Amino acid sequence: MSQAPLILRPAGVTGLTAPPETPPETSPETSAASPRFEEPRTRRVAEVVAVLLSTPLWLPLLGLLMLTVRLDSPGPAVYRQRRYGKDGRVFTLLKLRSMREGADAGLPDLLAACPAAAAEWGRHAKLRRDPRLTRLGWWLRRSSLDELPQLLNVLRGEMSLVGPRPVPIEERARYGDGFAHYRRVRPGLTGLWQVCGRNELPYRRRISLDRRYVQRRGWGMDLWVLGRTLAAVCGGRGAY
Repeated sequence: MSQAPLILRPAGVTGLTAPPETPPETSPETSAASPRFEEPRTRRVAEVVAVLLSTPLWLPLLGLLMLTVRLDSPGPAVYRQRRYGKDGRVFTLLKLRSMREGADAGLPDLLAACPAAAAEWGRHAKLRRDPRLTRLGWWLRRSSLDELPQLLNVLRGEMSLVGPRPVPIEERARYGDGFAHYRRVRPGLTGLWQVCGRNELPYRRRISLDRRYVQRRGWGMDLWVLGRTLAAVCGGRGAY
């Protein structure tokens, strides 16, 4: 798992140095895959205002959780991962670290040693009982508080409050033709498949729900998803 200190930059400015094997900022196959989808300016303004007004609530909590992560296990508090965003651009997603350092590098060995885990990963790209999680990490995943730093991604203009969940670079091939729909909008802090079963859904179902969201996107859909998100987080179903 690649770790690095948390760095804030203005919206639209990445300025991040990627390893040689990292894909370019815009994936070649996405340059003409579908027409550009321009979101209403009022949507972006409303999201920024909402996040800024709620800062007194979430920023102190984020600071406390970052300190707790550092005390719980060796390594930085924030985990950074390259993911696809709007128009196929690659950005750095922020999460509270919930796994041991080096967990990403150890995944192939884990799957090779456990056929059941490999089968589960193939269906969901998740492990219900992931041995790489730290003591605190299980609770962060269960409560979804590991996603809290993504409010900073929203402020930087890389994500929206509601949208398809950001696709990791290594999962691009799974999306197939569905990626043309995914790339039309900003990925979201929460989304349709987060409130319709979360990680218990097969991967293909997640892609189908992402497509449905893009096709039916609007204020009504977003408000419905945000309302259902609170219930999903409190219930904890499918969170791991």
